[in-house]
Amino acid sequence: MAQEAREHFGSRIGFIFVAAGCAIGLGNVWRFPYIVGEYGGAAFIALYLVFLVILGLPVMVMEFAVGRASQQSTARAFDVLPSKKNFRWFGWWGYVGSMLLLMFYTSICGWMLSYIPKMASNMFDGADAALTETAFNAMVANPSEIMAWMLVSVAIGVIVCALGIEKGVERVSKFMMSSLLILMVVLCIRAITLPNAADGLKFYLLPDFGHLFAGDTLPQKMGSLGNAVYAAMGQAFFSLSVGMGGQAIFGSRIGRERSLTGEALSTVGMDTAVAIMAGLIIFPACFAYGINPDSGPSLVFQTLPVVFGQMPLGNVWGCLFFVFMGFAALSTVIGVFELLVTWTMDRWGWTRRQAVIRNGTMLAVLSIPCVLGFNVWSGLEIPGIGNIQGIEDFIVSSNILPLGGLVFTVFCCSSWGWGWDNFIAEVDAGEGIRFPKFLKGWCTYGIPVLGIIIFVMGYAPLVHTWIG
Repeated sequence: MAQEAREHFGSRIGFIFVAAGCAIGLGNVWRFPYIVGEYGGAAFIALYLVFLVILGLPVMVMEFAVGRASQQSTARAFDVLPSKKNFRWFGWWGYVGSMLLLMFYTSICGWMLSYIPKMASNMFDGADAALTETAFNAMVANPSEIMAWMLVSVAIGVIVCALGIEKGVERVSKFMMSSLLILMVVLCIRAITLPNAADGLKFYLLPDFGHLFAGDTLPQKMGSLGNAVYAAMGQAFFSLSVGMGGQAIFGSRIGRERSLTGEALSTVGMDTAVAIMAGLIIFPACFAYGINPDSGPSLVFQTLPVVFGQMPLGNVWGCLFFVFMGFAALSTVIGVFELLVTWTMDRWGWTRRQAVIRNGTMLAVLSIPCVLGFNVWSGLEIPGIGNIQGIEDFIVSSNILPLGGLVFTVFCCSSWGWGWDNFIAEVDAGEGIRFPKFLKGWCTYGIPVLGIIIFVMGYAPLVHTWIG
């Protein structure tokens, strides 16, 4: 079957918005704020930014380079680029990882969308924590409700990707990312002008490194620091969605006019700005109304509705907040679904229409277990990991992302793979910032070591549960 001519992005800003949109999602606006709350605020942010620069950013540059040099997704990139060892098996890594990610991501995206009409209806006006917890539990216990919203998420990804790169993915991503940034600015202004918001800003922006050393004894303090470091390293991978080859696919749809380090810096900068701004919305609002900001994953669905319920015009602000959350989640659904579409087009020569229909059908079916894992199949759990959603998340976050980053590094920097010289030649092609060549040793050895540490540490809670 003849392959269609490869479609490129229509503009540089379109590429950056799509690449950033794929990265910007629940890792930034849901996971990042509650992890910051759990690990003490600004001190954790400082750690996260360090690992973002020394870990996440270089791997993103590597993915861009593999894609642009080969003009293929990971389905064929390792067939095209020369290497001493066989890396063709790694071509499947991105497809499997992307499908697994969307199998639970579409459900959580559906939750975000479902809260837009809930907030608009004054459902949480004057609500307390007990009411918001009851409302959330009732939603996830209703398989038909969350199944419907999951299918809405899948349908949006299918429709947008069916329109193509420039007319669909790029155009919609520009609209959503522009709207998302405007909404965030409006919500930030409202949050920081609330009474007592200064306490939240202090917690969020002024580092107190004592928060990283919680505990009374030295082992407890070191354990607390180790947990924070591990969380920061994992967040650096998760928030950028690197390690699955997704950014390689976007790299395959751009030309060689600009150097890749600058493009990666722009993408990471936008991704980080959204994460920081999400905290500027959440923490001042929580402190203004005496709400604990370290409430974990329930922060968005159970804690923040209490905050909005106490605000004047809280239904309006709450509705805008979940529109912003929905856009952030949908940008990832669209971006990652495009990875599946492009991968299958490259691998088997499918037309875009065939790839969209087949992948969309498969995704809708494979997302059902996650939906049922919160209700009908709620008894299906693995100790130390959790329900079906937790299992899928564990496979992606603790396995596919860190190990994938390790393989990309070995392929790009070692003599076994494509090699450092070829990597640098591709990265530095075009105008813009050059990749620091003195980082060769760090990229060759340091990043793989951190990838292994993230992978091993991901199993520590599991081992502790099974042994203890």
